[in-house]
Amino acid sequence: MALKVKLAIPTGKHPLRTMALRIALAGIAVVGLVVLCVGGFYYFKYQGIVNARLKQPLFAETAKIYAAASEIRPGQKLSVQLIANELREAGYTADGASQTSQLGTFSASADDITVRPGPQSYHAPDPATVHIKSGVVDSITDDHGQALASYELEPLLITGLSEDANRTKRRLITYDEIPPNLVNAVVAIEDRRFFDHGGVDYIRLLGALRNDLTPGHRFVEGGSTLTMQLAKNFFLTPERRIKRKVIEIIITFQLEHRFSKKQIFEMYANEINLGQRGSFSIDGFGEASQAYFGKDMRQLDLSECALLAGIIQSPNRLSPFRHAERAMERRNLVLDSMVETGAITKEQAERAKAEPLHIVPASVDASEAPYFVDLVRDQLVQKLGDRDYNREGLRIYTSLDPDLQGLATIAVDSTVHTIDQLVDRRHARDRKLGKSYIYPQVALVAVNPHTGQVLALVGGRSYGASQLNHAVAHRPTGSIFKPFVYATAFQAAVEGTLLPGQDKPFSPLTMLSDQQTTYNVGDQEYTPRNYQGEYHDQVTAQYALMRSLNNATIGLAAMVGFDRVAALARDAGIKSARGTPAVAIGSYDATPLEMAGAYTVFANNGLHIEPWMLASIRTSTGDIVTDFTPTSNQVLDPRAAFLSTAMMENVLRGQGTGAGVRNMGFYAPAAGKTGTSHDAWFAGFTTNLLCIVWVGNDDYTDIKLEGAQAAAPIWAEFMKKAVALPQYSDAHDFTPPDGVQVVSLDKATNLLSDTSCPDSYDAAFLMGTAPTETCDHPADHRNLLQKIFGLGKSN
Repeated sequence: MALKVKLAIPTGKHPLRTMALRIALAGIAVVGLVVLCVGGFYYFKYQGIVNARLKQPLFAETAKIYAAASEIRPGQKLSVQLIANELREAGYTADGASQTSQLGTFSASADDITVRPGPQSYHAPDPATVHIKSGVVDSITDDHGQALASYELEPLLITGLSEDANRTKRRLITYDEIPPNLVNAVVAIEDRRFFDHGGVDYIRLLGALRNDLTPGHRFVEGGSTLTMQLAKNFFLTPERRIKRKVIEIIITFQLEHRFSKKQIFEMYANEINLGQRGSFSIDGFGEASQAYFGKDMRQLDLSECALLAGIIQSPNRLSPFRHAERAMERRNLVLDSMVETGAITKEQAERAKAEPLHIVPASVDASEAPYFVDLVRDQLVQKLGDRDYNREGLRIYTSLDPDLQGLATIAVDSTVHTIDQLVDRRHARDRKLGKSYIYPQVALVAVNPHTGQVLALVGGRSYGASQLNHAVAHRPTGSIFKPFVYATAFQAAVEGTLLPGQDKPFSPLTMLSDQQTTYNVGDQEYTPRNYQGEYHDQVTAQYALMRSLNNATIGLAAMVGFDRVAALARDAGIKSARGTPAVAIGSYDATPLEMAGAYTVFANNGLHIEPWMLASIRTSTGDIVTDFTPTSNQVLDPRAAFLSTAMMENVLRGQGTGAGVRNMGFYAPAAGKTGTSHDAWFAGFTTNLLCIVWVGNDDYTDIKLEGAQAAAPIWAEFMKKAVALPQYSDAHDFTPPDGVQVVSLDKATNLLSDTSCPDSYDAAFLMGTAPTETCDHPADHRNLLQKIFGLGKSN
């Protein structure tokens, strides 16, 4: 029998009340119908928007920039743990891990570690075992037990190649890679019922709406769940309106219907903004782990997980870079919340609260080499054209040495304030008069002189403040150009050509006039000055370069031929050089990067190698797209290159303009040259590392500082730390090629020195051109006490 239900409507005594009730019910039905229709309209409208958005990758794939592979050699100070940590950072997994990395695996014992590159590795799949003894690499063997001279590890990821207008940095992660403590921390502080509700926490939402709409309520309260935050950030603008909140809820329901809670949390973990680093936005926990702690997210401890979860509320206000105390208070609140949810014990929370903030320095330059990466991006555009290398997820392997890049950044950061103090002193009068002035910019380029590999590059004082890359800015080279004048003269000597007015081949002892001279250039006269107006009569070529004398150097260039000097410079990469008197003292411009390439001529036996940054481009699975080989050309005879280098060694000694670097703690065998024009330069190199430093004003005004004052301190700070690294610690004396002899000369007479000569120095000569006579100082037969008190005669 059918069950009939009849709605009882009171009748009889109260017709008006009955009529009002009917109207009310009808109104409710109409409102419900309208809500249903409007809700349905927006649901299907935004379902289409969501569908369109989800047809695309949630996060655009980015090309990944990798550093150069680090090389392990017997004799290096290393441990199994350090090698294992680098392999993990590169993406390798240890044997027995739940998931095997396609990049490679490794197995380790107390004294050995075996490395097995995978199918997606940069290297060929040739395994090797590194044997450690007493903290030093004892030997390296292949899988057949054969000894290897060296072995390269997997290149480390520097950064993703950001292409959006907001300069976002993001490292995509999966849910399984997220530490449980990080999941629990985020849920405890942001959305405790995340794994239970259907996307909306109604009680919390109503409370937040009430407080937001209450006049005079001081704080804006968030009622959004993690899914609602995801809906807002992916699909909506951040405006605070009721309509937007309703749309947010509609999209939330769709996301909850389509994805599991783990998938939603994974999207949230990759999308959430966690602050700013330099000019880049830090998005996602993967990027934040590197930005704040310098480590892979999987290595985060409880304290670090709580800090990241705490930053979510207000990344700028709670930035540990700028507001460490606020960040610590928020971290501790997260830990207390985790205790309340039962995720951790109170004892665990207290131990984590006792931890300091282990934040890496807030310099984007050190770890990500932004100026370097910008140049890599430019070269990719030149070489790949309009190809969408970001969407393809290409792997870009470069020349960068992360250790050296970090030292370069630190050298600039730690030294630039002393330059600013010098500038303040130079402008003391301007300050008293209230006149403004600017502080100089900086560039540092370090290359391997034998391969042209750009190992480190800093393009300015602060990338966050200015992205103008001074490493590729054209500036007059000043006196760091002068060695090319002397190299041209040595090349003439090697070829058997005598210079005008000379009866012997050019050598360090060739006498040059340092009197002020006027030259006719077209219909104009050119009268160069020496620094501070000091002039000499006749000086040796060695002294002229050591003291950076302008007129003596221009006089030598006139003897060799201005055109020939300019031709050598152009062959070495200084393309603007022209055959005029001014070329000899660096009046034509070049970039610091070009000067680094030019100086490879001296450090590499006359062979010029074009500096390079791109090594290889691979697909996302490791297949080779293209490899790059550096270009080189022989521009000097090895003998001329060494003779020039030997003269530059003396620039760093005694009265040389670069001798100050020895007082700054740099003691390795090296050669170099200071440069002063409107800018300050220092160029120097060891047998395995070449570095150029430039300091100057963006408005091209005179910095009024010498290269020895402004550029040399940065160079010395960088190089003394660099030569302490294992890969650069084997710097040694420069080796003369065949046809060159190195002799010891007496400083007073420039003749061969013997035991009777009180003060001597080493000088290099083309075979057969060195002095043959010995200094004639009388022997001093006095004892020590007589010498101290000036007693007796010294004959």
